[in-house]
Amino acid sequence: MNSLEIFNYVIGQCRANGMKIMIDFHCATTNAAGHNYPLWCDDKISEKDYIRALEWIASTYKDDDTIIAIDLENEPHGKPDENPRAKWDDSKDSDNWKYIAEKAGLAVLNKNPNLLVMVEGIECYPIDTKKNGNYKSTDKKDYYFNWWGGNLRGVADHPVDLGKYNNKLVYSPHDYGPTVYEQPWFEGSYTFDSLMDDCWRDNWFYIYEQKKAPLLIGEWGGFMKEPNLTWMTYCRKLIKENKLHHTFWCFNANSGDTGGLVLDDFTTWDNDKYEFVKEVLWQTNDGKFIGLDHQIPLGENGISLSDYH
Repeated sequence: MNSLEIFNYVIGQCRANGMKIMIDFHCATTNAAGHNYPLWCDDKISEKDYIRALEWIASTYKDDDTIIAIDLENEPHGKPDENPRAKWDDSKDSDNWKYIAEKAGLAVLNKNPNLLVMVEGIECYPIDTKKNGNYKSTDKKDYYFNWWGGNLRGVADHPVDLGKYNNKLVYSPHDYGPTVYEQPWFEGSYTFDSLMDDCWRDNWFYIYEQKKAPLLIGEWGGFMKEPNLTWMTYCRKLIKENKLHHTFWCFNANSGDTGGLVLDDFTTWDNDKYEFVKEVLWQTNDGKFIGLDHQIPLGENGISLSDYH
């Protein structure tokens, strides 16, 4: 089987088992480390190529509701003194992720208006948008920083506009703990409230609080030990108390900085981790899981993406 045949086989297995898929574009070229490149295209893959690839996915599988969403780009990022780097403003520049996400999102939805479009954040955003809204400063002191794909501060000033398809838009930040990187908000002791004040609210949780758009935490997870477990517990609390949509990173055992839901044989559940995550999976009162394939209204035990608050 070639790569496309394998891809279609996997989709068929998901279809047969009632599983739904969100396609996540990780890099421009076939490269296991391609996610380290900050943008959605490079010197080999043009913006036109990138959008054409998205259109192909949307068009090819438009009659198969196994694929329900497309995350337009995994973790666009880049620091202000790096070139290239992703920015978020009101320009039509080729490195403006907000502008590209609109073009790409509309291209997808024009091919299949039934899909959801996930838009992640970037890495840095100007502290003073009046003086530095065009990212002219290369001084890191002039910017707010967050995880790659996790900085959605720009939505407050320049929300993504998909026109008549705006009800298909979902913002999707990524969030991690100190074993992935010792961010400033982890220094010393931290609490649920300090994480909210120092990271979550201003970077992306305000989108939910202010009912701007649906929100899905596209990645969270890690090892079940300190210094990560405390953060994991607080993140789970945030999800549970607010009934936030989320996808856990990850199933595979070979994620070096987070581990997986299965052990190294890729078959055996990591039962401690599974029990931890299970608490925030959609379930009925009698413990049955709720999926899009079930004859259960999603709103009864959770919330639908169109009823996000």
